[in-house]
Amino acid sequence: MTKAVIAAILVIVALVVLRQSVFSVDMTQQALVLQFGRHVRTVKEPGVHFKVPFYQQATRYEKRVLTSDIKPGEYLTLDKKRVVTDPVSRWRIEDPLQFFKTVANEAGALARLEPIVLSELRDELAKYNFADIIAAQRGPIMDNVSERVRAKATEFGIGVVDVRIKRADLPSEVQASVFARMKAERGRIALRYRAEGDELAAKVRADADKEATIVAARAYAESQKLMGEGDAQATAIYAKAFEQDAEFYSFLRTLEAYEKFLAQKTTLVLSSDSELFRYLASSQVPSEKGK
Repeated sequence: MTKAVIAAILVIVALVVLRQSVFSVDMTQQALVLQFGRHVRTVKEPGVHFKVPFYQQATRYEKRVLTSDIKPGEYLTLDKKRVVTDPVSRWRIEDPLQFFKTVANEAGALARLEPIVLSELRDELAKYNFADIIAAQRGPIMDNVSERVRAKATEFGIGVVDVRIKRADLPSEVQASVFARMKAERGRIALRYRAEGDELAAKVRADADKEATIVAARAYAESQKLMGEGDAQATAIYAKAFEQDAEFYSFLRTLEAYEKFLAQKTTLVLSSDSELFRYLASSQVPSEKGK
């Protein structure tokens, strides 16, 4: 065997040994160094690392947050309604050694994690009515589920970020009947609100009518009072004028009477000696006293 061949063989062996001695860890990864299945060390820092060739192996795991999309299932609520949800969990490998010992890989982790999520979700949804699950209570419900799943997942070296549900619906075969009942219930509520509104409107109208009647009565009383005062003042003025010159006052009042009933196109039949014609028949007109 020539020296060139021997050198080539040595180079190949050196490359193989070097390849078996060096491994790299990406910034999104972490690794376990194992020797015949036994843990030697955990590598969490990215970069190039060394191991004993042929005797030690490097097993890499994800450091990033992983997502498991669980198949939708049916659950029973507190008010005995079936609800269809499809939960999704986000988790990461926090303890690679514990993870390796208990579940070995991501498939094993999902096999352990999904039943826990489904069980805790089933127990939590059973505490709430359907309306609360699809409305304001969804956030607190999923926070409770996440907390309990997180506590149980630590034994597998898994850190659960959160558990959420993408949707919460009724089964398709019961949606129509439930929506019909909901519509009828909302109709009854609307009728009740309308009745309460009509009652309140009638009360407001009655109060307004009462107030208007009171105001009108007060106004009428005030007008009658003012009219009475005006009539009294007029009577006083008439009386004073009568006292000064009774004949002239009688003459003015007669002219006022003529103006009122002797309008245009007015026909009046009276006897010739009627008191109304006293001043028309006489050419003498009384003068004011003192003139």
